[in-house]
Amino acid sequence: MSASREPGFHGVFPYLVSPLDASGGVREGVMVALVERLIAAGVHGLAPLGSTGEFAYLSNDQRLAVARATIRAAKGRVPVVPGVASTSTADAVAQTRAMVAAGADGILAILDAYFPVGEAGVAAYFTAIAEAAEGLPVVLYTNPNFQRSDLTLPVIDRLSRVPNIRYIKDASSNTGRLLSILNRCGDRIEVFAASAHIPACVMMIGGVGWMAGPACIVPEQSIALYEAARAGDWERAMDLQRPLWRINELFARYSLAACIKAALELQGFEVGDPVAPQTPLDAVARGELAQALGAIGAL
Repeated sequence: MSASREPGFHGVFPYLVSPLDASGGVREGVMVALVERLIAAGVHGLAPLGSTGEFAYLSNDQRLAVARATIRAAKGRVPVVPGVASTSTADAVAQTRAMVAAGADGILAILDAYFPVGEAGVAAYFTAIAEAAEGLPVVLYTNPNFQRSDLTLPVIDRLSRVPNIRYIKDASSNTGRLLSILNRCGDRIEVFAASAHIPACVMMIGGVGWMAGPACIVPEQSIALYEAARAGDWERAMDLQRPLWRINELFARYSLAACIKAALELQGFEVGDPVAPQTPLDAVARGELAQALGAIGAL
């Protein structure tokens, strides 16, 4: 990691899309262009292979190819924190080791589940990823809307005591839960807002930034919001937040990856369609998205 970087993850980490061609290969040129655009806008890090990156629809080879392409494009200028997700602890550990070898700056840890997993199994899964990360910072990612096994507050407390598990992105949409995490574990683990939360509110209660797909398409606006919140200028933060929330509302209504890929296509990035069996946005939804982007100067 570059010595010029502020220690610790903070700020705006866009969840990157996975730009794939018809054969399933990474569109490297598109990834480079997108990463250059985001770094030029001032983002603080990059998170490939989150929900926006369609990790659930990619093979392990594709996931590693996306991570490597992002790391190459970033060229060490900002930290790259790729997602690792599996139903199997052994597979998650293997993925983590591959990401470390590829040059990742941290790991975004996700638990997939077919059968429900009890608290002991959940804690063991994330602990194994942290051990495989070889000291790199680990971000816990929990999204109860899509996962059968959630991270309970006692499990988060337990995991916050693992030295390199230092962050959590909770996409529950329950802001009170974030405050509970901060009240109980805030001296050991830091919280990032998700697109399901209002970032200004999360920053107000002690969050350190925003890890979310919308930042891919509105990076300047997202950074301005973060900087206002960090400065404690809550009036300005909310003035910026109100029009931005329209983007989140559209993402909640339509498929997340399809929305962000459509928005990037509108902005000139040929990222391709969402991975089948997902479908692209129809003309009506694209029109709504174009209108919302235009209203905030993002198109």
